[in-house]
Amino acid sequence: MDSVTHGLLLAAGAGTRMGMPKALVRDDDGRPWLASSVQVLLEGGCDQVSVVLGASADEAEWLLADGLLDLARVHVVRSLAWQAGMGASLRAGLRALADVEASAALVHLVDLPDVPAAVIGRVVATTGAAPDVLARASYDGRPGHPVLLGRDHWEPVFEAALGDRGARGYLAAQDTVLVECGDLATGVDVDER
Repeated sequence: MDSVTHGLLLAAGAGTRMGMPKALVRDDDGRPWLASSVQVLLEGGCDQVSVVLGASADEAEWLLADGLLDLARVHVVRSLAWQAGMGASLRAGLRALADVEASAALVHLVDLPDVPAAVIGRVVATTGAAPDVLARASYDGRPGHPVLLGRDHWEPVFEAALGDRGARGYLAAQDTVLVECGDLATGVDVDER
């Protein structure tokens, strides 16, 4: 299999601290975070992107279609158990990628609006998108997102992704490559407006 990176954007949560689903939040210019995040993944080097939606999925899907020019490379996945936390959304996304021809999935979160395409590109370029790769962006030494999961890791991450911790425990127990990106972004998730 050629080295192909598939973006996996997690955007299913209700955003209770935000007061609305983060998939529905718009930046100061009125552009949906959802569309901006997908564009960052595509511009950063992902061949295609799967977006995992849950809370207010119909409205979020409409915002996505309204805010993107390249919909042919974007696929929507609905997490039916999104209320169970990020782990359920990650599991839904990985399940949807089972038949996708990709050597790695780059997992990103919709609530990281300051992460530019340069971060995506750096993570992928530093380690490559081989099936055995396991890497993540770090910001001044603090591990964050995006996370690059080679296909060999999809099944163990699927099994480990429970509750709101996602793949955190799995990544901590592995030899995960940290790719410093603190010069490009803060990597801090936005929880309130």
